[in-house]
Amino acid sequence: MNRIDRLFASNKKNLLSVYFTAGFPQLDDTVGIIRALDAAGVDMVEIGMPFSDPMADGPVIQHSSQVALQNGISQQRLFDQLKDIRRYTDMPLVLMGYINPVLQFGFENLCQKAVEVGIDGFIIPDIPLDVYRKEFAPIVEKYGLCFTLLVTPETSDERVREIDAASSGFVYLVSSASTTGAQKDFDAQKQAYFKRIEAMKLRNPLMVGFGVSNKETFEAAAAHTRGCIVGSAFVKLLEESTSIDEAVKILVQRIRG
Repeated sequence: MNRIDRLFASNKKNLLSVYFTAGFPQLDDTVGIIRALDAAGVDMVEIGMPFSDPMADGPVIQHSSQVALQNGISQQRLFDQLKDIRRYTDMPLVLMGYINPVLQFGFENLCQKAVEVGIDGFIIPDIPLDVYRKEFAPIVEKYGLCFTLLVTPETSDERVREIDAASSGFVYLVSSASTTGAQKDFDAQKQAYFKRIEAMKLRNPLMVGFGVSNKETFEAAAAHTRGCIVGSAFVKLLEESTSIDEAVKILVQRIRG
């Protein structure tokens, strides 16, 4: 069973998934960050594949991508960094990025390399649903990987069901239609959106991302889903803290108390 499926097959709730940008703050921090998150009890990790035009990301993650690219990160360099990662962790690991560099690397090549190093799935927000189903889904299934698609507050119920049918692992519930970035709380409108999707009883479990940065936002979103994804808040801590371990410790305290 894929590690992502195994995680969600458990009865554990309030799952915490953490995103970071590969090659940031230092080029070779990737494995150290994953190991520190594992030691802190994080449930899943999303590894950002840096891109020069990350349109869905806010300024914090955009900046981290720019720094990572300047540091010399590349798709092949990332796979070289991850080649022994399964010696250190059994957490689900997801690669997140954009279609342009994925196509340059070759999607099937990406899947093959991902399986070789122990990656469990992908999140590529700018692949259109129809294109994914026609061109990419057969390759994903061939390699036994999960592929997570995104839902926003503007997504119609009909479209949500189509996305759920095409997704595997989980469905990424974007908290707002804006870019990534920390928020202090989720208002009544967002709560209603979480409840609406929850009430649809989709095939896949739900995880909320975009804006989760503290215990309040985590608990508000996790009340209607299996858990949350924290990205910008952690990337910012990685830049501001004196060490990776300190950044991870502060993050977990803020989210889980």
